[in-house]
Parts: sequence; C-alpha cells; structure tokens
Amino acid sequence: MDSLSGIVAFVRTAETLSFVAAGRVLGVSASAVGKNVARLEQTMGVRLLHRSTRRVSLTAEGALFYERCRRILDDLQDAEAMLSHAAQTPRGKLRVSLPTIGYRFLLPVLPAFYALYPEIEVDLDFNDRLVDVIEEGFDAVIRSGDLPDSRLVSKRLGPFRFVLCASPSYLEQSGVPETPDDLEHHKCIRFRFPTSGKLQEWSLSNDAINLEPRLQTALTCNNMEALQAAAIGGFGIAYMPDFLVQEAIRSGALETMLDDYLVKPGQFWVLWPSSRHLSPKLRVFVDFLGARLFQTEAGG
Repeated sequence: MDSLSGIVAFVRTAETLSFVAAGRVLGVSASAVGKNVARLEQTMGVRLLHRSTRRVSLTAEGALFYERCRRILDDLQDAEAMLSHAAQTPRGKLRVSLPTIGYRFLLPVLPAFYALYPEIEVDLDFNDRLVDVIEEGFDAVIRSGDLPDSRLVSKRLGPFRFVLCASPSYLEQSGVPETPDDLEHHKCIRFRFPTSGKLQEWSLSNDAINLEPRLQTALTCNNMEALQAAAIGGFGIAYMPDFLVQEAIRSGALETMLDDYLVKPGQFWVLWPSSRHLSPKLRVFVDFLGARLFQTEAGG
C-alpha cells in the first residue's frame, strides 16, 4: 500500500503534535513528514491535521483515523518482532532519564542487569527537570509523584517514605521537635522543584492547622544532594526520601524525628511512550526494575 509511509508519518505527527518531532523519531526531515501526510490527506480526500505556524493538531476525522492506525501499526511491529530472530535477543542502547538522586537506588542493581543482558547499553540521564520523554527521544523515564502525561504507559516500581532529618549539632543547639507544631520554631531546609519552582510540601499527619505557611524557610535547594549536605552541615531540618539519607543516618551524621507523623509514602514509576513498541530491551529493563527495586518496601 503506497500510503503506508503516509500513515506512519501521520501517526508519529499525531503522537508528537509536531512535524519536527515526528521527523526526529522517523529519521527524516520535517518537510518530508509534512509532504507524506499531505499526500495521505489528498488520497483520502479528508483533512487529518490542523496546521498553524507554531503547532499542529488533530481534526475530528484525524482523531478517529489516528486511533485505528495506531493499533494497526502496533500490530505490525509486534508481528515484525515475533518473526525477527534479532529482535528476540535484548540488545542495543536504552536511553533512560531519572532524577539526580536515582543513582542511589539504580546503580547498585545495574551489575545484575548487565550480567543478565550483556548486549544492552544503558544510557542514563540524571536530571531533576521534567524531561519530555517523546520529544527528547528517551526510551523510558523513572519518576516519582503524579503522572500527568497521558501519552505514557507506567509501571509501579515501589514506594519509599520521607523522613525529617537534622544534624546532631543542630538538634543539640535548637532542640528536638516533639510534635509537628514545634517545627514552626525551627529552621527548615526546603526543596524547590526545578520545573515548577514550587516548594515541596511537608506531608505530616497531625492536628496542626496550616502548618506549611508557618514553616521558617532558612534555605532552599533545587537538588536533593545539596539538601542533604545542608542538613549535615547544620543549616536546619530537611524533608527527604529515606533511600537518600540512610547512609548518613547509619553513620550518625543525621538524626530523624517525628517518624510517627510521616505517614504519606512516595512512589516511583517507570514510564515509556504509549506509542512505542515495547521492544525486548525495554521489556526486560522494565521487568527487571519491577523485580529488583524497593523490595524492602514493596509489601507496603
């Protein structure tokens, strides 16, 4: 079917809402993508995309056509993978983005992954900003918190918990808070999300009213490693994930407090584009992460 290239170009454009991004995925120019889609529209006698100088969007007919074409292309990719011997062996480069602190939980298990799949090269991008998985060409990302991007498929990896920590020297000088309300009399080290610029809320189960506005912010950081270093340095009390600070707690560089009030867990997920065929290399990586990460908390 002569229009197959046009269908592929249309589906990738519909997924990314950009001729440039679709061209990047397909390895051709944006102009070539646009021409293929235009020929498809001419052949079918219907407009599939609205075009403007800044973006493209689906017409009502295009939205219906996209859903059917996407399923057809997924079936074709599955058939190719089933018949291709090379595709049965997990191999090739796997681009994965994850938070800067992700090395704390991922790097310890990677040797076991390489032992199982020596032909896979994992390219890790440690970044605290919210990357665009599709636009930037990642195979998968590891994230915590809410998952607003409907273009992505997700798999739950496991929970972690937040802890309140401070250095022994700070607590000796300022005292140990006994209740959440006591925090308003302490210096607080806050994490600022790099993408939104918002301060991370301290989620505590307590009867205090409007605790968040009463916290005295002494220092803000948009990097969790810096946040931990500031806490160890005696700047104040910090709210951090347990896997980040466990070594500092064991060594006595940090002490926890108000553990009984910290009941809201965090959650990590692995996500990948819904439009992308789950290749053997990606499938084994996702399965491996699900089996190996956060196992001590997985039952919670």
